[in-house]
Amino acid sequence: MSQSEKSTIGTVSPARVTAGSVAMIERLVGFDTTSRNSNLELIHDVETYLSKLGVSSQLSFDDSGKKANLYATVGPAGRGGIALSGHSDVVPVDGQNWSSDPWTVRHDNSRLYGRGTCDMKGFIAVALSHVPRFLEADLQIPIHLCLSFDEEVDCGGAKRLMTFLQSQDVVPLACVIGEPTEMQVVTAHKGGIGYRCDVRGLECHSSLAPQGVNAVQAAARMIAQLDEMARRRAVDGPFDYDYDVPHTTIQAGVIQGGTALNIVPKDCSFEFEFRNLPDDDISGLFAEVTDFARTRIEPDMKAIEEACGFSWQELCHYPAFSLAEDSDLVTLVKSCAQANATTKVAFSTEAGCFQSQGIATIICGPGSIAQAHKPDEFITLEQLGACEAFMGRLIERLSNPGIRDLNF
Repeated sequence: MSQSEKSTIGTVSPARVTAGSVAMIERLVGFDTTSRNSNLELIHDVETYLSKLGVSSQLSFDDSGKKANLYATVGPAGRGGIALSGHSDVVPVDGQNWSSDPWTVRHDNSRLYGRGTCDMKGFIAVALSHVPRFLEADLQIPIHLCLSFDEEVDCGGAKRLMTFLQSQDVVPLACVIGEPTEMQVVTAHKGGIGYRCDVRGLECHSSLAPQGVNAVQAAARMIAQLDEMARRRAVDGPFDYDYDVPHTTIQAGVIQGGTALNIVPKDCSFEFEFRNLPDDDISGLFAEVTDFARTRIEPDMKAIEEACGFSWQELCHYPAFSLAEDSDLVTLVKSCAQANATTKVAFSTEAGCFQSQGIATIICGPGSIAQAHKPDEFITLEQLGACEAFMGRLIERLSNPGIRDLNF
């Protein structure tokens, strides 16, 4: 580690952050990795950084070849180890009123402003800046670094990474995902699944409305049914009061349709989502939606024009995840975070993807989700310092031979 990396920034208490982590977050934020863009410049920069330290990386690409995951291992080969995982993509800044360039980190007292500082290049920066320490340590099991693409879209990068891991002789035993939790230890989150519905009607002059099929009104009937289903879930449950919203939620978030007031609209589309508790089987919810459209709305539409009706497309799917409180991973991460308790969150992450591959997964990272996706997104130096302290304790514990006896 260089002398500059050992120096400290600011006078943050109780946790202090090194210049190396700050420099790395500045470096990462400088790449515009909005999900619609390629992330290859960032990935290749990280690949080069690791290579100079003697660490090789493996990349797995999307179908276009314009986006990639990065997977690298530090420490003894042939053992499962623990993955430190973060997504490289960020949400757009379009239409947001930023006080400064979102792609250049702005220092303001104890805060670092910039797109991705919180969600989640801060965690990635701390992990990468600690690679020299990982290399110096006598790790008993390896640390794997996972950087993914498209988490903000559909977890497509993590799903591709899971396919890649299936081809490896050794895979991680456990994974820490550094989403912003203010360094609280998160053992469960809701799942999320989103759909697009396209409604086809029959255009005509609005003075002859009964001769047409109003796609907007048909969509409105379906959205009203979604609202009724949401209200039913809020009353009847199931419930888990460890969440701030203790039940599965259903909501429509986008709608488009119609061209002019005096034209019965031919087309309308809307997008809706379910965010479910891990133990809530929602397999029947989508079937209830499509059945309502088929039996209650489409008959009247098709009586006028057979071609009218509904079509459906899945947009995204974030699996829910839940980790048993008695897992050795919970004990390990709580000790590294110096946390006495665990919590659950409503937002979704890539945790369910890792867990689906039998990899014990937990969430703990710097920053507050309240700052994510907003203009003037920021992370505090104190949170980065707390994450650095976490990494230091993780190195100590992974250097203890007893770590090999833990049952993840």
